Amino acid sequence: MTIVGSGNYTYELIENWAKLPDGWTFGGVSAVATDSQDRVYAFQRKDPPVVIFDKNGTYVGSWGSSAFADPHGINIVNDVIYVTDRNDHVALKFTLDGRPLMVIGERGKASDTGATKDIELPPRSAGPFNKPTEMMVAPSGELYVSDGYRNSRVHRFSSQGALIDSWGKPGKTEPGEFHLPHSLWVDRGGQIYVCDRENSRIQVFTGAGKYLSQWKDIHKPTDIVFDKQEIVYVSEQRPSISVLEKNGNVLARFDSPSGHGLWVDSGGDIYLASVSGKSLTKYARKR
Repeated sequence: MTIVGSGNYTYELIENWAKLPDGWTFGGVSAVATDSQDRVYAFQRKDPPVVIFDKNGTYVGSWGSSAFADPHGINIVNDVIYVTDRNDHVALKFTLDGRPLMVIGERGKASDTGATKDIELPPRSAGPFNKPTEMMVAPSGELYVSDGYRNSRVHRFSSQGALIDSWGKPGKTEPGEFHLPHSLWVDRGGQIYVCDRENSRIQVFTGAGKYLSQWKDIHKPTDIVFDKQEIVYVSEQRPSISVLEKNGNVLARFDSPSGHGLWVDSGGDIYLASVSGKSLTKYARKR
């Protein structure tokens, strides 16, 4: 048994937790989220892209074959799924069983940022989307999308998918500058937390995009999620997982496999999605 973490945030590492059907293997697991029953939804880069397990790791279903060009981010809020398809340049909503509810963006059409390579700082910002990374819903119902691998923006939409505004520009140091906004979260008060990955920081904004603060004790953050107590969990390219307070103060930090996405269920267990390791790791919280 491997134990990681510290203090109130101590976990048992369970590497081979998810039990796939016979003959199946994971592709690169880009992201993970849980629903109100703590069923776990792995978003992977092969068919079927959405694979579902119960909290014990038993396979319970899958969907989405041929529906995505390049799965990237997934969030589940009030049993609605919010995902991004990076290479198809769209953000989408689904029911838990895979019924489509909304598409934002035009499939296959990238906005003009002048970028020619992923990850490199683009020459300029543009509208939605050029390889978007994650979508999250606010308590107001408004939608926020981080964008992304060839853009440097956060976009804000109405609950119906109409663009309200966008903010951010390419850059390395100043507030509101982004170099690969890779993930985001909206807290109960409507504040936006953006993983500014290549700048190794998390930037915090109001819902209208006004800069508030930044956390810099972070190394290339790939995903961010809050639990019900608004404790913050971040996967980093150290590689590690950090547990923080809402002001960025570190409560616990431990080494992990290289994680591209993570989630925390209602019991405090952490799930880590790995693209390079083609795996879904569980960290069961110790009581």
